[in-house]
Amino acid sequence: MTQTPRSTDPTRLNSSPFQGGTLWLVALVAIFGGFLFGYDTAVINGANQYLKTHFALDSAGEGMAGASAILGCIPGALFAGWFSDRFGRRKVLFVCGFLFAISGGMSALPRTFTEFLAARFISGLGIGACSMICPVYIAEMAPKAWRGRLGSLFQFGIVIGIFITLFINARIQGLGDETWNATAGWRWMFGAEVVPAIFLLATLIFVSESPRWLLQTGQESAARRILEKIGGTAFAQTEVTAIQFADTQESGRLGELFGRRFRRPLIIAVALMAFSQLSGINAIMYYSTKIFTTAGVGVKDSFAATTLIGLVNLLFTLVAVALVDKIGRRRLLLVGLAAQVIALTSVGWMFHAGINGVALLVAVVSFIAAFAMALGPIPWIMSSEIFPNRVRGRAMSAATFVIWTSCYLVAQTFPLLNDNPKIGPALTFWIFAGFSLLAFLFVLAIVPETKGRSLEEIEMSWSRPEK
Repeated sequence: MTQTPRSTDPTRLNSSPFQGGTLWLVALVAIFGGFLFGYDTAVINGANQYLKTHFALDSAGEGMAGASAILGCIPGALFAGWFSDRFGRRKVLFVCGFLFAISGGMSALPRTFTEFLAARFISGLGIGACSMICPVYIAEMAPKAWRGRLGSLFQFGIVIGIFITLFINARIQGLGDETWNATAGWRWMFGAEVVPAIFLLATLIFVSESPRWLLQTGQESAARRILEKIGGTAFAQTEVTAIQFADTQESGRLGELFGRRFRRPLIIAVALMAFSQLSGINAIMYYSTKIFTTAGVGVKDSFAATTLIGLVNLLFTLVAVALVDKIGRRRLLLVGLAAQVIALTSVGWMFHAGINGVALLVAVVSFIAAFAMALGPIPWIMSSEIFPNRVRGRAMSAATFVIWTSCYLVAQTFPLLNDNPKIGPALTFWIFAGFSLLAFLFVLAIVPETKGRSLEEIEMSWSRPEK
């Protein structure tokens, strides 16, 4: 019986995988790409109440302002996979950088609400494509012992972007009164996105293309050179052999994903992506200022509480970076999801009982901490790991299409649910708790561990029963 070639353990390489700077550049791409994702996620949080005043929006309009970028994320994620499989991961990341820079300028200068929505749609195209391609690029560049930590850097970049953006929003909000913020403050909040977009573009000039993409397009010598920079000659030879063997087992057609062999990884990726949004994370990231104001907290205190949320998100993502390659993806998910259920149930009960202040903040922060160390980074990591090489880009597009569709659903409906006297914030957060419980049961029943396995080993494992 033919044995699947196994990759050399990176811990036995003759040199550190970061020697020579190749993976340092990959890490920077992950952080900058995630930062722009996070910036765009959080910037609406501080600006939405001023947009509502400036453009005289009702609840539906406020929801549209929050969800407008997500409408761009959906096609951005859907088509980026095909483009990345056709033209390469690096070229698509360049396009993302340009989209971020263009949208940052346009979002700061709209004369009408329609122009604002168009600018945010362009930003969404960049976010959707970047959210799909960054995890794939990182997974294809990283040695297996480092893949979880490097993959977590994308989420780390997201939360850095969220935290810094919330801080910037709070600082800008404090520069003037409500009239100034409704006229000019929100424009500065959106326009600042141009700066990190330029940093991403500058970093991409120096990074290499994915060696796995190069191999699947027949560029073996270029792929070998990159792998040698990462781990030396022996590592490169072993990786090339494993990748080429796995490629012979694939048809390269997207339809292969829907066959019996890859049905399980497709279900896992789609479900984890959907659960990450249906647990309500972006209801808080987009509307935390509104949530605390609804609970009777003043506007300035709401901004301060929102900044604290960003800090906790950042710190507990570092927990994920530290633990994901040590205790594994599955165990971390189970711990985080159990904590999410408890925290979200508590938030709903506090709204029901009329409890606010420190107690409510602690419950919300506990949910953010649980999400940041598990359901935040791990769906991105696992979705980039579990698909076959030749269709990884398009398969990841399918997964990110689901996450952005779910995100749009939450962003669009949260203001309507929160403001509805028959539903209100209590029932809304209990719904989020219910989805978190379903996610826990799903992980317990069907999600395997991928820690310490090469991409090719994971791919071939779908052909044999789990032990």
